[in-house]
Amino acid sequence: MASLQFHGNVDADIRYDGALDPARDSDLFRLLTSLQLAMGMVPSPRLPKWWPHWLRSGGRLLARAYCSMVIFTSLHLGVLFTKTTLDVLPTGELQGITDALTMTIIYFFTGYGTIYWCIRSKRLLAYMEHINREYRHHSLAGVTFVSSHAAFRKSRTFTTVWIMACLLGVISWGVSPLILGIRTLPLLCWYPFDAMAPVTYTAVYATQLFGQILVGVTFGFGGSLFVTLSLLLLGQFDVLYCSLKNLDAHARLLSGDSAKDLSLLQRELLLEDSTRELNQYAVLTEHPTDLPNLCAGRLSPSQGDAFHDALVECVRLHRFILHCSMELEDLFSPYCLVKSLQITFQLCLLVFVGVSGTREVLRIVNQLQYLGLTLFELLMFTYCGELLSRHSVRSGDAFWRGSWWKHAHHIRQDILIFLVNSRRAVYVTAGKFYVMDVNRLRSVITQAFSFLTLLQKLAAKKTDTDL
Repeated sequence: MASLQFHGNVDADIRYDGALDPARDSDLFRLLTSLQLAMGMVPSPRLPKWWPHWLRSGGRLLARAYCSMVIFTSLHLGVLFTKTTLDVLPTGELQGITDALTMTIIYFFTGYGTIYWCIRSKRLLAYMEHINREYRHHSLAGVTFVSSHAAFRKSRTFTTVWIMACLLGVISWGVSPLILGIRTLPLLCWYPFDAMAPVTYTAVYATQLFGQILVGVTFGFGGSLFVTLSLLLLGQFDVLYCSLKNLDAHARLLSGDSAKDLSLLQRELLLEDSTRELNQYAVLTEHPTDLPNLCAGRLSPSQGDAFHDALVECVRLHRFILHCSMELEDLFSPYCLVKSLQITFQLCLLVFVGVSGTREVLRIVNQLQYLGLTLFELLMFTYCGELLSRHSVRSGDAFWRGSWWKHAHHIRQDILIFLVNSRRAVYVTAGKFYVMDVNRLRSVITQAFSFLTLLQKLAAKKTDTDL
């Protein structure tokens, strides 16, 4: 956690405002870790130490068995749809081929996603714990502040909505036979036995429904985790920029300036909405500090020393953000590469089936759900990557907003080094091949529609041949 210098040499749990600055959250990833554990992506969970040794061993064994069952469910459905695709290929029915191929891609990616997060579970847990331990829940003590609780609240809301949307999309497909009152399977694929027999139908239906739930959770977890980490890092950048803006105010606060003088500076920095600079912060909102509360119990060092110490704290925060950004890149680079390929082919096939397929109402609704979720997932990864890269190089802009020149002789060399290092943008790449930004969004959509055009030409050629 940040030193007391960061909080004005008072209690690190101090709140700059009773309502606008909530207390520090001890766990920012509670919802995601619970979801990860529930859906078999943690083969080695951390069990309570007070459990006896035999119970912990049994718990780990059950966790590995459950993870294996989840992986097997996804991969065996992918294999069955592969066989279905191969069986339909000789017929030349493009709709049947694209249907089977779409489900093959979806289930093999579900298996890949589950295996990937199982392998990376320990590293991901250590990453989350590091963020929980070191993140700054509000900016440097000054006359204005931002609270990172807003970023946490937005990420939690997004995770809940996105997971529910993904589950709704896949479960509606899975329960469609029950809704229509038809004794059929939700997923039409090849089986080496009679799947409609009374003995096997219930088990096969339950397996397919569980597989659909796995699809929704796996797709939802990857996107939610990326957006959550991006929002939290953007929030930390906002905390850094507000701290840099308040460096002079922080020095004056600690050196004993009166609340009246600080109030004048507060009105100077916190302008009205009509005159305030736009887009200073990505996800947080700037508020005035409760000065009487913060002035009580402060120390009185010289302004120069306080300014230099505050700059050191900002440098530490910046290094923490860069370290977390590099870890985000390492965690998601392989995942984003496979995700980009999966979205490209899935987008192409879904649009083709939607345009050329049958006009059953329930089928159209399901296809639109899958198409909408796929497009929004692509937008999530590329837009968050774009925000990170653009917002990560604005330290200089934030520093110039404060009265830095009053202390230039104390920090001349330090600030030059800091500003040079702060020009390094943060990027999230897909396999180190290309950056996940809005340009990638455009290229993926372009590639998908290029494949769509090819499929439409093949369909038209087959129609002409049949005539």
